[in-house]
Parts: sequence; structure tokens; C-alpha cells
Amino acid sequence: MKNTIKTGILSFGMSGSLFHAPFLRCHPGFEFSAVVERSKKKVCLDYKNVKSYNAIDELLQDESIELVIVNTPNETHFEFALKAIKANKHVLIDKPFTTTAAEAKQLFKAAKKKGVFLLPYQNRRYDSDFLSVKEVIESGKLGNLVEVHFRYDRFRNAVVQNSWKEDPIPGNGVIYNLGAHVIDGIISLFGLPLKWSKYSSSVRPGTQVNDYEHVHLLYPNNLQVFVTISLLVADPQPAFILNGTLGTFKKNRTDVQENQLNEGMQPDNSLFGIELPESEGIITTIATNGLKTQEKITAPKASYMNVFEDVYQTLRMGKGYPVTEEQIIAQLEILEQ
Repeated sequence: MKNTIKTGILSFGMSGSLFHAPFLRCHPGFEFSAVVERSKKKVCLDYKNVKSYNAIDELLQDESIELVIVNTPNETHFEFALKAIKANKHVLIDKPFTTTAAEAKQLFKAAKKKGVFLLPYQNRRYDSDFLSVKEVIESGKLGNLVEVHFRYDRFRNAVVQNSWKEDPIPGNGVIYNLGAHVIDGIISLFGLPLKWSKYSSSVRPGTQVNDYEHVHLLYPNNLQVFVTISLLVADPQPAFILNGTLGTFKKNRTDVQENQLNEGMQPDNSLFGIELPESEGIITTIATNGLKTQEKITAPKASYMNVFEDVYQTLRMGKGYPVTEEQIIAQLEILEQ
């Protein structure tokens, strides 16, 4: 494809090597051109023609780079995104977008002034489990929603030593590292809440960051939405429970794409993004005569490639990006409360 978007990635750890580079390679509209590797030079093992810079400023001085992916530690997103904007680059920022809504507003203002695009990377909108939830809501099979529960459960009892995610600095804790996904999903489905409340705690021995969060969001028509995120759930509960006037839908979290990427599967594999058998969600309804019925709901094929297609359509075709400035500001106001 002509007129490809030459792209640089600011880090080549898990995020860069797993969630960005494979998709840049497979999408014909992009060219993975450069990466920042401060110490270990690994990109050459899988990407022969990619330049490896020693520092972020070196990559930003590369005039051939049009798009920069900011996938560095959370606290640095604002600083590095602003540098990229000032270097006249389009910017795609990993979650959390920034650590505060004020920082995000400043970035959007700077991007508009420079005439570049500033885009949030919210890949979990293209998870098969989330897309299944979206399809069920849009089908109307549940009637009017009354109560919704979204969970993100993990079990990590021990504090991870020498991990920046365990440092007590802005942008850390489960609400930023996992909650950014969940809150974005809720906003994309239901819009901005009327109001919300949040409870946070630190439970693991020796932890310096929050490892438990509970958020209650109120929507029009008295829709109650509850978010729970915990690092101390040994037996994960259903990640999605939706109760409506006509029935209930339950769905487990699958993380199918992350698992496949970890196993080395590429995004252009025909099996990529397809859930394993017996992963279906369940709709339960009770008829007026009291008869209870259940229906299995197979999740659609999913791919984070759609994030990069969204980016391509915005940069090259001028189409609106699905994650809006208003949504990001609202998300961050909840995260930082």
C-alpha cells in the first residue's frame, strides 16, 4: 500500500512487542520504522529493517516518522506525548492516557494547535468478550438494563519487586492499570454517567499502591453500574453480568488475543481472535409461566487490528476516531478521583 504511515514505538517491552509491533507489521497501511531500546537491542531479532534508537529524543528527530506510539510507564505519558506533539508527530497513547484530566486537556490543546492527531489506544473495545456484551445489549434480549457488573480479577498476592507498576507514583494502582480498560468500556456502552462514587484500598502485604477498587456509576433510568477490580481473586468471577427486565447475561473474561499473542500467533492468522469452545456467554430468561430457559451466545471474532484500522482511517481518510476527547476526559476524572 502506498502512503503508509511510518510509525515509531517508544518502548519495546511487552506492550511494544505484543500489542503494537505485530499489528503494524500485518496492517498494510503502516510501516513499523523505529523503536527506542535503551539497553537490550531485541527488535532486530524479528524486525530486520526497524531502526533502534537509544533515546526518545533521537526517534522524535527522525523526520520520516509520522506516528509515535507512547507506551512507556504511565507517569511519563504526558511528558513524552507533549514532546512528540511539539515534534509535529501524530500520537497514539497507551492506557492510561495520562494521569490526570488536566494533563489530557493540555495535550489535546497542544495537538490542535500543531494540527496533529492525538489518539487513545483502547484495545479492549475489541476483545471478543466485550464485543459479545455489546451485541447482547444491542439485541434487546435483556430488555431495559437495571443492574450491570463489570469485573477485572487477578491473583497476585506478592508485590512484584523492581516493577515500576508497584511504585507509589501518579498513574499507578489497579484503577489505572486495569480500571482504564473497564471504565472506557462502560463509557463506550452507556455514555457519561450522571454521577459516581469510588472506594479504594491496599490489601497485599507490603504494597504501596491500591490493589482493590470499587466504582459505582449511576446512569439515566436508574441504571446502576458497578465496577470491581482486584488483585486478590484466586477464582475469577464472571467478568460481565447484566441484569435486565427480560433476562440476565453472564460472560467470563477470555483475554483470547493476549493469550494467542503470548503463544506467538500473528494477527493475520485465521484463528486469531476466536474464542475457544465452551467460552460462550449465557442468557437466562424466565417466561411468564415460570419456565426458565438459557441460550449460549458465541462471541464474535475479534482483533486489535481494528484499533490500527481506526487510526489509519482517522489519519488518512479523515474519519472520526471512536474514542473521543470527551470520553477520555470523563474516564480520567473517574480514575483520578
